[in-house]
Amino acid sequence: MIKKYTLDNGLRIIAEKLDYVKSVSFGIWVKVGSVNENNNTNGMSHFIEHMLFKGTSNRSANQIAEETDNIGGQMNAFTSKDCTCFYIKVLDENLDEAVDILSDMFFNSKFEKEELEKEISVVIEEIKMYEDSPEDVVHDKLSEIVFKNSTLAYPILGTIDNLKSYTRERVLDYKKEQYSPERTVISIAGNFDEDYLVKLLEDKFGKWENNLKTELEDSDSEYTRNIVGIDKELEQLHICFGTKTIGRHDDLYYPLMIMNNVFGGTMSSKVFQEVREKRGLVYSIYSFASNYAENGIFGVYAGLAYENLEEAIKTILEEMDKMKNAQITEEEFNRAKQQIKSNFILGLESTSSRMSSIGRRELLYNEISTPDEVVEKINSVQLEDIIKISKMIFNKENFTAVYTGNLKKHKNLQGIFEKLL
Repeated sequence: MIKKYTLDNGLRIIAEKLDYVKSVSFGIWVKVGSVNENNNTNGMSHFIEHMLFKGTSNRSANQIAEETDNIGGQMNAFTSKDCTCFYIKVLDENLDEAVDILSDMFFNSKFEKEELEKEISVVIEEIKMYEDSPEDVVHDKLSEIVFKNSTLAYPILGTIDNLKSYTRERVLDYKKEQYSPERTVISIAGNFDEDYLVKLLEDKFGKWENNLKTELEDSDSEYTRNIVGIDKELEQLHICFGTKTIGRHDDLYYPLMIMNNVFGGTMSSKVFQEVREKRGLVYSIYSFASNYAENGIFGVYAGLAYENLEEAIKTILEEMDKMKNAQITEEEFNRAKQQIKSNFILGLESTSSRMSSIGRRELLYNEISTPDEVVEKINSVQLEDIIKISKMIFNKENFTAVYTGNLKKHKNLQGIFEKLL
């Protein structure tokens, strides 16, 4: 059973007790990501995530690592567009130590100037690594165009120029402004004593005061399609095209998930089978859907030879037309539903995945859904729902396209995209 507790300062605790396991996963979720940033602070949320591992007033960075290893813990963190999460997984007997380590990092990190300067260099190298990955480049550029004039357009890592401008004072001011108990959820899944857990978290987090003055209000501008090429000396062409779509709360969210599975989400999907397996036009191809509170993005990625571009796009568009025209078999539809259900249920086999599921849902969508409720929503999707969402999305006049490769050598690529899209 999943239980919810709210401390006097507004911090929420979501706990799922699992008596049959010997582990426990503990996560601190903060509703702060690149959507909270502006042109000058872009990248700050991700940078703070890094800095919380660099030493506290009680522990050095090395001591944080050693103490985590001493209890056999697995600790990490990540930043997304709409949240930051710090988490640790340990044996149930070591929950006290795990909470102490993570709460110490969360509240007592020193942000020393020397460590800050070193971490700026580390994140700059992380940005360069992403820039060397053409698949990441086209995905980020597609999001930038689709979400133009919205903070969803900002890259999570930020920019090199921004990073070089960071000072200790600016970073701490941003953390103080953005981190708040009312914007935070603690999620825990595994074997634990519920009464003791609440008292422990009250002790560690109950005195945290709210500094948040206003909630984030993101502007969502009118979407305008575009076709953009990025010149890189690559042996292979990388393309990504897609459009803005529905948000996480929309009634068609689960139909979208199933439609994506049928169209390009698996090795048995339509575009994978037709474009790669039958015609051999690409090495990698898949479709994807990323959904946020109010909107999302649907797209297709492919890595292919330059000379195969036109035939590959034509084939992808033909498969989209088939979806719109209800050329989906019951077998394909049922297989996709089963895969979505299986992926969801199998993903809940560990305490860390269950902690992540309940924490993210509460933080971003203010909901607690049991596995049975999610499965019921998937089961209730009808074939006509798939056709409806396909007709909404598969309109090539709305597609933005981004491609990267050797544009100096292959000068006809823009014309091909403009002709077909």
